[in-house]
Amino acid sequence: MVKAETIFTGFRKEARAKLLLRPGTGRIFINGTLLDHLPNSLAREKILAPLRLDEKFAKKHDFLIKVRGGGVMGQAEACAMAIARAMAAASASLKEKILSLDRHLLVGDPRRTEPKKPNRRSARRFKQKSYR
Repeated sequence: MVKAETIFTGFRKEARAKLLLRPGTGRIFINGTLLDHLPNSLAREKILAPLRLDEKFAKKHDFLIKVRGGGVMGQAEACAMAIARAMAAASASLKEKILSLDRHLLVGDPRRTEPKKPNRRSARRFKQKSYR
């Protein structure tokens, strides 16, 4: 069982999300804005994916999320991870459901961008050569 107010974290690439879980009526706030007011519907669905596994859990809690860094989808996946971790802390059966849906919702994805190399235009691109 989750305590009255608990903080959970989620991350994806450069995005970091902190979730404050409170007893409530199922409202989700991201950086002080209701989730319904987010312009990107795909990001909205990404955030709601773990909550679709257990509607009762979603209706009993309010989710206050602060997310920083990264892009729109990276932030959405970081929020989804924080929500999934909160659900996994609530019960072991929910944890198994989340793992069967997508393992990366709990353990993360280690991939990062490759750094740019000196004297090149990007991480892998070389200057083209012409011999004729």
